[in-house]
Amino acid sequence: MKTILRIFLYLVVFIVIVGGTGAIGYVHTMNTGMSVYDKAPPSLTNVKVPEYDASKPTVSVLLANEATEVFDFLVPYEMFAMTKAYNVYAVAPDRQIKSLTGGLDVVPHYSFDEMDAMLGKSPDIIVIPFMPILNEKKYAPVREWIRKHSSDKTTLISICNGAENLADTGLLNGKSAATHWGDINRLIKKYPEIHWVKDRRFVPQGNIVSSAGLTSGIDATLYVISQQLGEAAAKKVAKEMNYPSYDYVTNPQMKPFVAGLRDITYVLNNAYQWKKVKAGVLLYNGADELDLSAAFDTYAASGTTTTLTVSNANEPIVTKHGLNLVARYQMTNVPKLEKMIVVGADAESAASEDINQWKSGGNNAKLLFLHRDAADQFAMDPAFEDLAAQEDVRTAKFAAKRLEYRATDHLKLEGSSFSFETFGVPVLLGVLSLIIALFIDWRFIRRKKGSSVDIGAFK
Repeated sequence: MKTILRIFLYLVVFIVIVGGTGAIGYVHTMNTGMSVYDKAPPSLTNVKVPEYDASKPTVSVLLANEATEVFDFLVPYEMFAMTKAYNVYAVAPDRQIKSLTGGLDVVPHYSFDEMDAMLGKSPDIIVIPFMPILNEKKYAPVREWIRKHSSDKTTLISICNGAENLADTGLLNGKSAATHWGDINRLIKKYPEIHWVKDRRFVPQGNIVSSAGLTSGIDATLYVISQQLGEAAAKKVAKEMNYPSYDYVTNPQMKPFVAGLRDITYVLNNAYQWKKVKAGVLLYNGADELDLSAAFDTYAASGTTTTLTVSNANEPIVTKHGLNLVARYQMTNVPKLEKMIVVGADAESAASEDINQWKSGGNNAKLLFLHRDAADQFAMDPAFEDLAAQEDVRTAKFAAKRLEYRATDHLKLEGSSFSFETFGVPVLLGVLSLIIALFIDWRFIRRKKGSSVDIGAFK
């Protein structure tokens, strides 16, 4: 009986110290990544909205009241805008500032009601990024608006786990769908009336196209562009993006990713890497949306880095294709940073005024020109390579896997093979739990037994 008690003691102490600490760290990291805008907003009275052309079809890219996945939102928005054949707008339940994962904040072009009033009909395309359903009351308007515009005349595109948002409407019932490899088994149980497909980058079903993990949304978007504008238009967009995997557009078959032991790096980074690298991301007028997503959906999403948006003035900045972004910090009040990430192959000239202001302000953080000498590379590639140098190769490899990015053979991932901090902290906690358990064992179990024997011998 005492042996069982001792085994139970050691297990409980281990779980409480190692598991409990990890759970707290993991939840904290997740909450930081999905934080919402909490600053005093700048004046938004002069926010510009891309001009509406009634002769063009309209694309609405959705934003939730709470967090929206940054890659899922930014990249399809840019791709449709790149064609110059669509009206492309960021649309949300209201016009208040909305947050993307990683801490990037967007001013919607239109509210749902404003979009309906302007068009007088449904949008031609609705893009549905992953929007975690954290608060039913806050999320409900998104569900209702998708259902309202679900006629066959509107193409619905779900990006990554945006498939869950689409499934939540009931519109996928009886249909096939794809989603992120890390969520598909959960969704199979949650939505058994849907046929979930694991081996396709995207799945067309009438007016609905669902994509698998994040970069699969590029294939789904290119597919829709090719169907509506022709393959030449789709190939032109892919070429301008330096996207290396166009073959999936014509043949979306793939070998599915599955969770493996190596993926433990991601969990440990989120749970036990307590000293996150604090990196700024410079927001400047004309910044490319895909380039920005490379900063947020690699570093911030890896669990190793806290990304803080910084601008030179407390006013909205306008991206290359007309998105209005708001930085949470200005150069005069940003916390101490370890690096300042500047995206874009031509950033040194396009953002020269902002960069000079950063330098003249006495900021010591290293300027990282993420896409310098990378004009011919896909925007994510240099981010993976720098993440490997900043952290370790395993972290960078999982970042690519999480994004379902498969063109990795050419990447130059140089750095430590694994993180000593990430793996060392739980080991030290395990040793600490062993010491505590030994003390409790000796003080309250073993010693008690020895004391009773000594008393009996004395008598």
